[in-house]
Amino acid sequence: MAKLVNISYVCVIFWLILGFGDFVTPAESKAFFVFGDSLVDNGNNNYLATTARADAPPYGIDYPTHRPTGRFSNGLNIPDIISENMGWEPTLPYLSPELRGQRLLVGANFASAGVGVLNDTGIQFVNIIRIYQQLNYFEQYQRRVRELVGEEETQRLVQESLVLITLGGNDFVNNYYLVPYSARSRQYSLEKYVPYVVSEYKKVLKRLYDLGARRVIVTGTGPLGCVPAELAQHSRDGQCAEELQKAASLYNPQLVQMLNQLNNDVGTDVFVAANTNQMHMDFISSPQNFGFVTSKEACCGQGPYNGMGLCTALSNLCPNRDLYVFWDPFHPSERANRIIVQQILTGSNTYMHPMNLSAIMALDSRA
Repeated sequence: MAKLVNISYVCVIFWLILGFGDFVTPAESKAFFVFGDSLVDNGNNNYLATTARADAPPYGIDYPTHRPTGRFSNGLNIPDIISENMGWEPTLPYLSPELRGQRLLVGANFASAGVGVLNDTGIQFVNIIRIYQQLNYFEQYQRRVRELVGEEETQRLVQESLVLITLGGNDFVNNYYLVPYSARSRQYSLEKYVPYVVSEYKKVLKRLYDLGARRVIVTGTGPLGCVPAELAQHSRDGQCAEELQKAASLYNPQLVQMLNQLNNDVGTDVFVAANTNQMHMDFISSPQNFGFVTSKEACCGQGPYNGMGLCTALSNLCPNRDLYVFWDPFHPSERANRIIVQQILTGSNTYMHPMNLSAIMALDSRA
């Protein structure tokens, strides 16, 4: 069975924080736009003929409706929790027919499970919204908003918005390492493939900037070899898969370097890097410190580490999702996502560079 979706896991150390609700006022509300893959898709793939979907139980078991929504989670995902913490109305999938009228002004989620930086990533899923199509939809979105509020207000809404983009893991898991001797692995050594992916990502981010985005949180990959799906296939004695770990160790520093170059090019800190690899390693090394019983075994799945195949109604299902870092073989549980978001909000410069979301909000409120 084909491997499903992204490992660009943004995972974190746990910080004690003050309540964030007092920080946000209605005047500071921003539109919120989301691009990327299954870690942040909140239902776009429900509207597509694709196998990369999460619209059947037990997905959504802990969502407020207790029904599957298309999120690759037992409950809320990272964009949902960011909106919740910021006091914003949650974004809708761009393909949702409910996204119209005043709801457009909240923002939109363009993400699609299975996509990567490269167009040939995720081809096994057939109909997914590849990243340049997501950007085309963003351009279309702006035309729709212009009809609603006019050119000047649309430009202000976009330039003052917050953007989250999560890409990269699928370019390894669902491309380079999808099968032995894949087309990309025959074309490039890993040492040459990584800078190629990063250079293509730079083009994506430049396009996003050209479309008006000025505050963009960019997540890299987590430790690709440490998720239950990879442990099930490649691990010895529960150790992270070495080759995939090497890919992450090469990719993430080069991604940060590229983001620094982009910020230098535009003359301001538009792009914010989340050090997802180190964040997730905190979970891997000390899950008990975060209240988890395991970071190796998925809550929902089958086979070793519950890491084989997909999460379905026939899978093993843990009774308490809060005790597991991973909900399914690839994706964090809602509780892990909540810890992740607190790190995005308040994390130190080691984890959020050059600033965290609280600092972004404080800076923009003074602008």
